[in-house]
Amino acid sequence: MACCGSDASRLTRGAVLIPGAVRSALAASPEANSLNPFGSIQKTMSFDLSNAQKPSVLRRLGALFYDALLLLAVLMVANAIIVIPYEVINGHPVYESFIPLTLMRLYLIGVVGAFYVYFWTHGGQTLGMKAWRIQVIAQDGEPVGFNAAVKRFVWSILSLIPAGLGLWWSLFNRQGLAWHDSRSNTRVVLLPKSA
Repeated sequence: MACCGSDASRLTRGAVLIPGAVRSALAASPEANSLNPFGSIQKTMSFDLSNAQKPSVLRRLGALFYDALLLLAVLMVANAIIVIPYEVINGHPVYESFIPLTLMRLYLIGVVGAFYVYFWTHGGQTLGMKAWRIQVIAQDGEPVGFNAAVKRFVWSILSLIPAGLGLWWSLFNRQGLAWHDSRSNTRVVLLPKSA
């Protein structure tokens, strides 16, 4: 990255420039690195909520569909990593026994959870969300922390189970919050079109 002048002490993370002194303070914070098991802290400034727009339910569903396509490939690989060795060692499919099947399902839910938590804590966007120009942020405009991302994932499962009722709730909420948004103190915002 080529920098010149006073910009030499800045770090680019996404579209946000962070002065070197702030970057040093964030990196030196011992509690910041201990709270995030993914090993890095989110180094972005807060989002300006004064002119934030809420995305439509169709835009959210579009991002969910894009992510589902990507997750299909990720889950196929994650499934193969466990199923192939299991069947070679045991000589029968993992899906024939209740306990291995239950453990396999929990493992795959964990893979999906890790996918979403990672992307929400590292920029606030999955690949589907980037395509549809939406971003997850905390209610105060700050980046989403690890605990809030995990809470958001758990509540999103619960909000999608009854025919997506928790997502459709955003049509009736004044702030456009779905159940998992309000329960995890996060929100989804529509990003402006890039030039």
